Amino acid sequence: MKPDQTTIFKRLMLTACTVAALGGGLTACFPLALGGAAVGGALVAIDRRTSGAQLEDEGIELRAMSRLRDNVGSRARVSVTSYNRQVLLTGEVLNEQDKKLVEQVVARVENVNGTVNELAIIDSPSLVQRSSDVLITGQIKALLIDARDLYANAFKVVTERGTVYLLGRVTQREADRATEIARGARGVQKVVRILEILSEEELQRLLPAPAKPAAAPRTQAGGG
Repeated sequence: MKPDQTTIFKRLMLTACTVAALGGGLTACFPLALGGAAVGGALVAIDRRTSGAQLEDEGIELRAMSRLRDNVGSRARVSVTSYNRQVLLTGEVLNEQDKKLVEQVVARVENVNGTVNELAIIDSPSLVQRSSDVLITGQIKALLIDARDLYANAFKVVTERGTVYLLGRVTQREADRATEIARGARGVQKVVRILEILSEEELQRLLPAPAKPAAAPRTQAGGG
C-alpha cells in the first residue's frame, strides 16, 4: 500500500529540515549516524561503508573544512562531502585560481583517495536557490525511502543549483533506479553519479545475515 500524502510530506519536511540544519557556508555534510535502518517500510540496511571508512570520511570532512578556512577564508562557499574516501567539492568560488586552490588543499588531506571538483566560478547563489536545493535533496531522500526496491541508506544525496549528486556503493540496477527517481524530482536540472558500482555477489556479502527465528520454548510435561 502506498503511503498517503501526509506521510510523504512529513518525511519530506523532516529530511529537508535536517539538511537545512547542516547547510550553510563552509560547512561539511556530515552523516547523521554510523549506520542504522531506514524508516517507513523501506528495505533495511546498514551503511555499506566499513565503520572505519565512515569515521575516516567524517575526519576528512572536518580536516578539509578547517584547512579551507585557513587557506580560502570567506571568499568562497565550499561544501565537502566524503564517501568512502572519495571527496565531492560543491559550491562557489570567485575565480579559477581559487577553484584549483580548494582542490589542492583538499587533495592533501590524509586518507583522501580522489576528488571530484564541481565548484562553480560564480557569485554565491541566492537564498531562494539554496532553499530550493535543500527541498530537492529532501524530496529525493523521501522518494528513495518510499522506493520498496532500494536501500535508501545506501545513497548520499547532495544538491547544488539544481544539480543532484548521488554518492554510494551500489549495484548497477540500484544506480539506474535511483537516477530515475532523482531525475523525476521537481526542480532537478541534472543528475551526476559519483557511485562505486558493486556486483550483485559483492552486495550480498555486504548485507546483514537474516535473523534466525527464535527457538520455541520447551514445555515440561507435568506428572499426574
